[in-house]
Amino acid sequence: MRSISDAQRRARLGRRHHLATPARDVDALTDAIVGLHSSDPATVYLSARARVAGLTVTDVENALYERRSLVRMWGMRRTLFVTSRETAATMDAACTKATVGPQHRRLLAALKAHGIGDTERWLDEVRARTLQALIARGEASAAELARDVPELATKLRYAAGTRSETVVGLSTRVLFLLALEARILRSRPLGTWVSGQYRWAPVRSWLGDELPPLDPRAARAELLRRWLRAFGPGTTADVKWWTGWTVAHTRAAIADVDAIEVALGNGGTGWVLADDVGPVRSTHPWVAFLPGLDATVMGWKERDWYLGAHATALFDRNGNAGPTVWCDGSVVGGWAVVAPGEIAFRVLDDVGAEAMRRIEREAERLSAWLGDVQVTPRFRTPLERELVGG
Repeated sequence: MRSISDAQRRARLGRRHHLATPARDVDALTDAIVGLHSSDPATVYLSARARVAGLTVTDVENALYERRSLVRMWGMRRTLFVTSRETAATMDAACTKATVGPQHRRLLAALKAHGIGDTERWLDEVRARTLQALIARGEASAAELARDVPELATKLRYAAGTRSETVVGLSTRVLFLLALEARILRSRPLGTWVSGQYRWAPVRSWLGDELPPLDPRAARAELLRRWLRAFGPGTTADVKWWTGWTVAHTRAAIADVDAIEVALGNGGTGWVLADDVGPVRSTHPWVAFLPGLDATVMGWKERDWYLGAHATALFDRNGNAGPTVWCDGSVVGGWAVVAPGEIAFRVLDDVGAEAMRRIEREAERLSAWLGDVQVTPRFRTPLERELVGG
């Protein structure tokens, strides 16, 4: 069995995730790493800024809202991603479509608990009217749609009577379901690029057509090929976690792409594509400041080979990554915006004087790029809280 060392994995990461070698533009970057996490809106911009030389906020906005070459949609693990149009269709068939049924049933149960009779018919009517209203408007916020469809203002209780009880507006759940069905998508934000509130648009009018229907099994194989090209080698556990697939779907996809098993540095085994077992040249020294939920730090379930012992400081209790400092393929610390135009960071490993100077220079560049924009991660982590003093 061929082996791939941790050092080789870090070299692959540096090159293929465009951290050691910049990407041509945000479109090429997004395609190279399958997609950019978008649960936190700032992540898309900060992830791209770390990998594309000279990138501006306008460059990303043009790709998303003017050229529309990039699409923001629900994908793996019901996580919001920004991907290319082609990857969006693959992602939808491979992952998103399987979540529609369970989410539909969950909403029906909440409506029944709310006292609505004939919930299936009632929900179908509300969904249809919501979609019609959105088509008529072209683009709209949830509040605007609720004026057209008053039922969307209904408040639903989930886990009523328990410590986990939450109250959710019906508009949130209906729009979520329509998005999972790839009928609508998030379009422009209501505020700036760090805003988490979006307008919505029909997929057909926004993209010019619906997403093409793909065979789910073929789509899973294609998504795995793309992931292995960018993230391989990865373990079976990595694949299952990143995609959110069942064990059966995970094993079938690995078999369908004819992946090759290789020995890893920790004594376990992982998978690579058959034409990707050879060594990768080491990269020149590099550092990066990556945002919370960045696609690289969230790319594997088994992270010791690049994260070391820093999970407790740099992840929250639910497994969400905060802002990280990287050096030559390893996470070596974390960072935070402590005030507009002011970056604070802490290095947790001994990286040497030269690497520390590179890290300091990168902090200065990031601070200048952000200017007076305040960025607070959606998921706060222990080290990020310490750096901002709360």
